[in-house]
Amino acid sequence: MTATKNTQVFGTDAAGIKGAAAVLRAGGLVAFPTETVYGLGADACDGRAVAGVYAAKGRPTFNPLIAHVADLNQALALAEFDDRARALATAFWPGPLTMVLPRKPGSGLSDLVTAGLDTVALRVPSHPVAQALLVAFGGPVAAPSANPSGRVSPTRADHVLAGLSGHIDGVVDGGACAVGVESTIIGLSDTPTLLRPGGVPVEAIEACLGAPLSRDTTPQKVQAPGQLASHYAPQAMVRLNRDTRDPAALWLGFGPACAGAERNLSPAGDLHEAAANLFTYLRDMDELAAQGQIIDIAPIPAHGLGLAINDRLARAAAPRR
Repeated sequence: MTATKNTQVFGTDAAGIKGAAAVLRAGGLVAFPTETVYGLGADACDGRAVAGVYAAKGRPTFNPLIAHVADLNQALALAEFDDRARALATAFWPGPLTMVLPRKPGSGLSDLVTAGLDTVALRVPSHPVAQALLVAFGGPVAAPSANPSGRVSPTRADHVLAGLSGHIDGVVDGGACAVGVESTIIGLSDTPTLLRPGGVPVEAIEACLGAPLSRDTTPQKVQAPGQLASHYAPQAMVRLNRDTRDPAALWLGFGPACAGAERNLSPAGDLHEAAANLFTYLRDMDELAAQGQIIDIAPIPAHGLGLAINDRLARAAAPRR
């Protein structure tokens, strides 16, 4: 795709936020930081703007988008909230939790946001820059991760520019994202279901609901963002759960036993540090890889944020289509 736009970098001061909001109101595309990753924002009620997101990312049209709002009151205008949804909103919003809820008639959302489904994915981010932009814009902003579809998600403005400069109208440079993996997605249109692990640990959600979450067992039926089998993938091939170095491969380590790895997600074995480093280090490894060289990744514990990290890595290692 040929780059045709002059991508502007906005600051986080009042003038920068005002300028970015004006671009959104005019139907433009603006990337902005959340506490998880940078999102590529468009007016969620403007079908042409949302179509521009799909075009800029090369995103499959059947993969829904998350609508970001400033607060619960804005969310209530878009979806039906039962007691469970209200409890989760009270406990985890603002924050890295997305809820997939029945879409309200007359919500005004573009059908492209929900990809033809009768549900909508909603989130209230906690990042102060995201909050300021959403308040200034005054409505829902559809915002998948700000990267070409299927590639490593961006945690800094320069990551956004590396993948999308010339294809989007602007990016608000708010520095590095703190969490580093996308939001946890919970389906609440029926039985509470984990659709995607993420920034809020599953155990905390289950404690809030007082019951275990069902697990989605139909990955071929895309209900929410991030459910494609091969997603978040670097260009190089990836092998998982490699606890020793292969001299022919690059090694992405985790924990103190991975001395000599090209990158280590957390030398101390801290899952929060690993999550924050995940996409940046995958990008680094991809840049380091020679033609045909494989990226080996050390085992990651499968609990808490480790569930989200392993989910991303499994998608990165999935067979390419």
